[in-house]
Amino acid sequence: MAKKKGLSAETKSAQALRQIDAATGGITPAIHPSSTFLRDENYQLINARHSYGRAQNPGYDVAEKVLAELEGAPAALLFSSGMAAAMAVVQSLRPGDQIVAPKVMYWGLRNWLIKFCDNWGLGLDLFDAADPDALAKTVRKGKTKLVWIETPCNPTWDVIDIAAAAEIAHAAGAWLAADSTVSTPVLTQPIKHGADIVMHSATKYLNGHSDVVGGSIVAATTELAESLTWWANCLGITGAPFDSYLTLRGVRTLHARMRQHEDTANLLANVLEEHPMVDSVYYPGLRSHPGHNIAVRQQSGFGGMISFDISGGPAAVATFVDKLSYFSLAESLGGVESLVCHPASMTHAPVSADALQEAGIGQTLIRLSIGLECSEDLVADVLEALEAARLESSPAPVAALV
Repeated sequence: MAKKKGLSAETKSAQALRQIDAATGGITPAIHPSSTFLRDENYQLINARHSYGRAQNPGYDVAEKVLAELEGAPAALLFSSGMAAAMAVVQSLRPGDQIVAPKVMYWGLRNWLIKFCDNWGLGLDLFDAADPDALAKTVRKGKTKLVWIETPCNPTWDVIDIAAAAEIAHAAGAWLAADSTVSTPVLTQPIKHGADIVMHSATKYLNGHSDVVGGSIVAATTELAESLTWWANCLGITGAPFDSYLTLRGVRTLHARMRQHEDTANLLANVLEEHPMVDSVYYPGLRSHPGHNIAVRQQSGFGGMISFDISGGPAAVATFVDKLSYFSLAESLGGVESLVCHPASMTHAPVSADALQEAGIGQTLIRLSIGLECSEDLVADVLEALEAARLESSPAPVAALV
């Protein structure tokens, strides 16, 4: 079949770049479980790219090529998790280097950064992503070597201006790394805005089916990709063949899924914003969101994640979560099924009260990952749970005196 130039990202993704298996004609890329690869009589590899499974595997190749294409970059790498991907970036730094990261970000990575930087001899400074001037005040020229951003920031969904962050980072002589897990390459391509590194937790939207743990790094230059490949191989944190297959399977439906996630999220965010039981809604697609204009400028959509503060205190939170029928109470995000999370009790349970307050994560904050169910079902479910929470938090009527 003839190939056409200028294919859209959606077609490249759905067809996995038309990487037809040469041996069988299979249109689905094969899984290669082999951990080692044959050499010839001269001790040379049959395929120079593949020598040992930890370093590289034919099963990674297609997924990495597709991700690189979607991000507009020369190379991508697959890892055993999003945390592993981030670790490869950080461990490539030298003792004495400084890292700058947002106060509100994936808490598992933030906690690891605090402990690892102390052990590794790295400096770590955290900035307020909601303050547009905070990053420039935090970065130190000649000292800062990595600016790590997450946009939007989980779970309050602050939006960081990628282009502005890149300018600040590069002026200081630092890399800009962007965790784009929530936006995905469907909505944002950070490298086009100046980022050097893009990280994804492939566990989330890239896979999209809650059945794999994985991560990826997309590098703006071949040299940077080669450096991170060396670290990934040495640390033993590359992905597994079957996990790579599941990630690619998810990427092939990514565009269609993101449209459905966003359509329902946008509908629900507007409903929540008008509801009397809701104090605040955090969704970049709302005009009331402080980062809305930045999101419009650097994103092609607003994604499927919503957080909101419910009125009525902890009792209302407990009732709301209990009365939901179509949202499962579980961590993670980006799957076909809708999830509800109470960050203060779940993802951020180990965090001190002062740190939670500083990050704007209160006891009434609820996070929703919008799945692919019927939007009317999800909206009705949330409204019913909010009504139950209202009744729970309303004072009981005083009995009439007889």
